[in-house]
Amino acid sequence: MPATTNPATRGLEIVSMGCRLNIAEGEAMRGLLAGRSDVIVINSCAVTNEAVRQTRQAIRKARKGRPDAQVIVTGCAAQTDPAMFAAMPEVDRVLGNIDKLDPTSFDPRANAKARVSDIMAVRQTAPHMVTSFAEHARAFVEVQNGCDHRCTFCIIPYGRGNSRSVPAGAVVDAVRGLVDRGYAEVVLTGVDVTSYGPDLPGSPTLGMLVERILKLVPDLQRLRLSSLDGVEVDDRLFDLITGEPRIMPHVHLSLQSGDDMILKRMKRRHSRSDATGLVERLKARRPAIAIGADLIAGFPTEDEAMHAQNLSILDACDVVHGHIFPFSPRAGTPAARMPQLDRALVKARAAEMRHAAQARAARWKQTLVGSRQNLLVERDGRTGHGENFVRIALPQAQASHIGRIVPVAITGQHGDTLTAEMDI
Repeated sequence: MPATTNPATRGLEIVSMGCRLNIAEGEAMRGLLAGRSDVIVINSCAVTNEAVRQTRQAIRKARKGRPDAQVIVTGCAAQTDPAMFAAMPEVDRVLGNIDKLDPTSFDPRANAKARVSDIMAVRQTAPHMVTSFAEHARAFVEVQNGCDHRCTFCIIPYGRGNSRSVPAGAVVDAVRGLVDRGYAEVVLTGVDVTSYGPDLPGSPTLGMLVERILKLVPDLQRLRLSSLDGVEVDDRLFDLITGEPRIMPHVHLSLQSGDDMILKRMKRRHSRSDATGLVERLKARRPAIAIGADLIAGFPTEDEAMHAQNLSILDACDVVHGHIFPFSPRAGTPAARMPQLDRALVKARAAEMRHAAQARAARWKQTLVGSRQNLLVERDGRTGHGENFVRIALPQAQASHIGRIVPVAITGQHGDTLTAEMDI
């Protein structure tokens, strides 16, 4: 589903699909297109075939809703398959992931329908100096882009290029600027954030970057990290996650599977015991940490025993924020050439895992009823997330709460959301 939309206006619209990095880049494009009321940008995702389908659906919806607007498609799906989107009659322009951050790409006088540069030739990145986020109380700062790993199921390196890091000074300046504008929480994001640094002078690490941010931006109240590759969580980063109160007690891990053989066939760099061991250490040092995880159901060659191992990793790693994906064969990846499971079986296994993850989450949320939480209030004035990333709703909206961190008492649970009263 779209991560960011702005459907209430007939002016500029940015629709960012998928990841937090897309949200940050979507807001950067909003700045580049300031004053353009005739543009709809679809910032696509390519992580699964379903994400590509949703992108095409969003394009058709945009054209139907505003037939006179210029529809521009960009993002990972546009980078990996520009011809497909250029062939859509609803699309006016296709831009690659680097091209979308170049102001000249949006010149309405451009003749070429597609401008998609070679992403593998890109060697540098820079933080997009976003001054505000139209739809979010949190701010997202890109610290890294691209990926040097080649997991057998993943198309994203071909949409984002090789790993490259943003110099620490530029990241600190971006964070400081956002805090000065009133943002209480900043999320560090990237394609593979734990690979931060080896391409920079002195080879800094993500932990060193986090230390620098916390030291040089003392007014930053909350720092959150996007998805981490557990095998790259070194002692410095571990100590910060477990011991620094300004880093949120929420760790989202890129697990992908709970079975060792499937992990090998995915070309992942960790084992099941690596994952469970890391979570045990995290929880022992900081028990309140909430664990999130990405998991793929129905990977090629997965048998019933492997599926059982995958299902059981939810309990073994105490996952309360589970993102479950049915395996999606992406053309050009090694996994697409492996023996595939029946699609109905893949969907059934994903549904079983999703149900188990939702049940675990519901039980965890119930344990929070009666507790006190600190809620960062989103732009609707009544909902947002606690430090552990649980979603919380107040009885009514108050404009004075927007963007603030307020203490609340959890009173109950309604669906996926906890209900709360102000804890004054």
